[in-house]
Amino acid sequence: MSINKRDVAAILIFIALIAAFVLLVNNITGKGDGRELEIVRDAVKNAALTCYAVEGMYPDDLTYLRQHYNLSFNEDKYMVYYRPFASNIMPSIKVVERGNMDL
Repeated sequence: MSINKRDVAAILIFIALIAAFVLLVNNITGKGDGRELEIVRDAVKNAALTCYAVEGMYPDDLTYLRQHYNLSFNEDKYMVYYRPFASNIMPSIKVVERGNMDL
């Protein structure tokens, strides 16, 4: 049984297509995770802005936003760092995925 150049070329093309598919799937998955972080951050920011619009102040912590403005997110997956500065200045909001502590 001999392998000719056409068979080798077909095998190499097949391997290249599989590798490209795997890289594409990994790239798409990574972008989805980044988008989820943005969604959580936007939810916290919008709840804080709503509180400010209604009450005239930014809340001191996330607990207040959870209780009064129905803020919710997957706390098993994300950590939210909410650092208020003053009641009339937008707090610093940072969202990271648990296990990835890039602050």
